[in-house]
Amino acid sequence: PNSILSCLYSARENARTIRESISKEMWEYVNQIYWKVKDRVEGSKNWEISRYQGFLEEIKSGSQLFYGIVDSTITRGEGWHFGQMGKLLERADKTTRFLDVKYFTLLPDIDAIGSPLDLLLWSAVLKSVSAYNMFRQQYKVISPTHIVEFLILDKSFPRSVVHCLQEAELSLYAISGTSFDHGYSNQAEKKISKLLSEIEFTEIEDILKTGLHQFLDDFQSKNNEIGQTVFNTYFDIKPVS
Repeated sequence: PNSILSCLYSARENARTIRESISKEMWEYVNQIYWKVKDRVEGSKNWEISRYQGFLEEIKSGSQLFYGIVDSTITRGEGWHFGQMGKLLERADKTTRFLDVKYFTLLPDIDAIGSPLDLLLWSAVLKSVSAYNMFRQQYKVISPTHIVEFLILDKSFPRSVVHCLQEAELSLYAISGTSFDHGYSNQAEKKISKLLSEIEFTEIEDILKTGLHQFLDDFQSKNNEIGQTVFNTYFDIKPVS
């Protein structure tokens, strides 16, 4: 269910069910990229590894193009805010998972920490979330501590955890029409505001003291709770007895 083709199939089916609520350009692009990828996958059995790299770059570019179509063709109403919120919560989750894979799965031997290979892997994390150039503008040296700080706590970078939560919170409150001055109006707003507050008052030293893996694991659990609470609040309609 998490394969690229399965995700595109689900996206196409979701778009088809709400076709009257989205733009013509959105539907056409989702439909087009699904069939394009499906055809490519069916003919990929004998591909060399270099062809897979180009294929994945196409998928990445296609996703970014779709976000551009959404932003330029959809009215900033309830539907847009739901889509925006979902995208941002998912983006925050994926940023933490890229960090976790590097730290927990690709952790080198103790002697290799700080080696050219280790720094190369950290650079790959930045490139995986399209953050390499923006990071190098802010930091002159590749440092694991700076990378973690940038991808979690930098409020200006659009794929950082804190930035994603800030923007997701704005959309969630916009959906209910609640003013920040009056506090939260449902459990979803309470959970996202609480988690955002925790992240905003966190410093890199706090993360390292807790342990990066433990910090990321805790965030992912709380982030998933927000998504589930949004579903319970707005979509899990109980039958009238």
